[in-house]
Amino acid sequence: QVQLVESGGGLVQAGDSLTLSCGSSRLTFSSYPMGWFRQAPGEEREFVAAISRSEINMAFGTSVKGRFTISRNNAKNTVYLQMNSLKPEDTAVYFCAASGKSGSYSITPTRATDYNFWGRGTQVTVSS
Repeated sequence: QVQLVESGGGLVQAGDSLTLSCGSSRLTFSSYPMGWFRQAPGEEREFVAAISRSEINMAFGTSVKGRFTISRNNAKNTVYLQMNSLKPEDTAVYFCAASGKSGSYSITPTRATDYNFWGRGTQVTVSS
């Protein structure tokens, strides 16, 4: 069973920065567009960011645009989410995902249904 593993979550204060990482021992990341989603208690899963296979194209959710960046290191089979200027409303479980539904090098899927491989998530808590 393919498994993605997120790391780097934790408790931080508003205004702090945090970097999440996602890796896999079974999935070759270079073959997939990669994305990050988050889900707060009682809320639907929300798109955060995506990066294309080519690493050239990126997409961000409206609430994180300008504060978060996404990157990938295919040689290390790792994707990162750099989160700056964190706010209490960023508190959520953050999930890494890989989209195996298209071979395109340029797409940045933004819907959860576009992704078919998921991690179990890492908790990010931002205190005010």
